[in-house]
Amino acid sequence: MSKPLLAIDQGTTGTTALVVSVDDGRTLGRATTEFAQHFPRAGWVSHDPREIWQSVETSVRGALAAASVPGSAIAAIGITNQRETTVVWERSTRRPIDLAIVWQCRRTADVCEQLKRDSRTVDRVRSKTGLVIDAYFSATKIAWLLDNVAGARARAATGELAFGTIDSFLVSELTAGAVHATDVTNASRTLLMDLTSATWDRDLCELFRVPMSVLPAIVGSAEVVGRTKDVGFLPDGIPIAGIAGDQQAALFGQACFREGDAKCTYGTGAFALVNIGARPLSSQHGLVTTAAWRIHGKTTYALEGSAFIAGAAVQWLRDGLGIIRDAGEIEALARTVRSSDGVVFVPALAGLGAPHWDPTARGTITGITRGTTAAHLARATLEGIAFEVRDLLDAMAKDAGRPLLRLRVDGGAARNDLLMQLQADLADVAIERPADIESTGRGAAMLAGLGVGIFADTADLERMSSVAARFAPRMNAETRAVELHRWSDALQRAKGPSAGSL
Repeated sequence: MSKPLLAIDQGTTGTTALVVSVDDGRTLGRATTEFAQHFPRAGWVSHDPREIWQSVETSVRGALAAASVPGSAIAAIGITNQRETTVVWERSTRRPIDLAIVWQCRRTADVCEQLKRDSRTVDRVRSKTGLVIDAYFSATKIAWLLDNVAGARARAATGELAFGTIDSFLVSELTAGAVHATDVTNASRTLLMDLTSATWDRDLCELFRVPMSVLPAIVGSAEVVGRTKDVGFLPDGIPIAGIAGDQQAALFGQACFREGDAKCTYGTGAFALVNIGARPLSSQHGLVTTAAWRIHGKTTYALEGSAFIAGAAVQWLRDGLGIIRDAGEIEALARTVRSSDGVVFVPALAGLGAPHWDPTARGTITGITRGTTAAHLARATLEGIAFEVRDLLDAMAKDAGRPLLRLRVDGGAARNDLLMQLQADLADVAIERPADIESTGRGAAMLAGLGVGIFADTADLERMSSVAARFAPRMNAETRAVELHRWSDALQRAKGPSAGSL
C-alpha cells in the first residue's frame, strides 16, 4: 500500500485528523478533539490558540493510532481550517498575544459600519477583494488586537509580531516557526488581498490599519511550503503540501472541478460555493467572490454564500432550550410531525450573512400557537437552515443566469436525511451526498497529494469522490411558493435597520 496522507481539519468547535489512503480515498483512521469556546461579552467569540494546538496533537495521535500507522509513514500533510479566525503571535516565542478572534465574532461590527458609510470605500473594497466590508472577515480583527493589546501596534511596527489565520498558526507550529505563510484561499478572506493578483494590497492595509510587516507570505494551495520540525508527535521532515480554507477544501474534496459545480457544507454555519472558473466574477446578488484554490500558479475562483448559523441552531435547541439532549435527536423529533404547523424560525443568532448582510438581525420565531410543540420547533429549525441555504442558491442562480440543477453536500448536519429532503424541496434542486461526508479533510489530503506529486492533476482525483445518496425535489410548485412566502415574511421581521447594506 502507498504511503497515506494526513489531513488536519481545524474547525470552529474541534479539530479532526484523518489518515487518508491515496489508493482510493478511504479514511483509514480518524479522531476528533473538541476545545473550549470563549464568549467574553455578548456577540464576542474567542478561541485559545494553545488549546487549538493541543487539540491538533490529540487528534493526530488518535488518527494515527486508529489507522495503525506510524507518523514516519505519512507521505504529506494537508491543512484545512476555520478561515477568518485571527491570531497574532510573537515571532520569537510563537506565543499568541491574546485569544484568537473567531470568524463569528461581531466585536468590530461598529468599525465596519463606519467604513460602509463611504460608498466609494465600499466599491473599492468590493472590486479589489470580491468581499463586502463585514466583521466576519479578518482585517478589522487584526486591527482590534493591535489596538487593544498593550504595546502590540508598536511591536508590530518593529516586526516582532505575526498575524495569521489558523492555517498560518498551524504551519508556524509544525515548522518550529520557520515558515510564516498562508494559502491564497485563506488570504482571500482577510479583506487585504487583491483577488486578481493574489497579493497583499498596500492601500487596503492602510484602510484597515494593518501593517504589512505582520502579514504571511501567500502561497499556492498544493505545494510544499515547509516540513515538520520539533513537533513531538510527528517526526521531522514530513512535507506540508496542501492548504485551503475549510469551505474551499470541501469544494475541492467534492470534486467540484468544473465551472458550475456547487456544494454546501452544513457545519456550525452553512456555506455554499459554486466554481466560476478562471475569472473572478463579481456577484450582483449579495454573494462574495473568493479564491477556490491555486494550483500550478493558476487560480480558480468561486462565488460563496455564508449563513452564519446552521448546526449552531441545533446546538441552541440542545444547550439553550434543552429540547433535545443530543444534536442527533433532532431528526427523529422533527419527524413526529408532518409539518411545522406554521412555525417559522429564522436562525439569525449571529446576524444574517449572505445574501442579506445584516449584522443587526436577530433570531426570530413566528407562528407560535397554543398547539406548538417541541417537535414543531425542531422541524422549523431544520426548515430555517434549508431556507437560509435556499436563499444562497437562489443568489447563485441569479448571478450565473441559470438555475443550479445539482448540489453536493457535506458536513455533520448533511447526515440528517430530513434536512436534506427539505433542502431539495425548498430549493428545488437535486441533492447529492457522498459516502464519506468528511469532504473538507479529504480535500486537504487531495491537495497535499497534488503538492507532492502523488496525483498528477484533478482528473486523477475524480475516483476519490463518490455519491452514496440522492434527494430529489418532491414538493410541488404551489406548496413551495406558500412556504417561501412564510419565510420571506419572517425574514423581514428578523432584519434590523441596517439590512441589505453592503
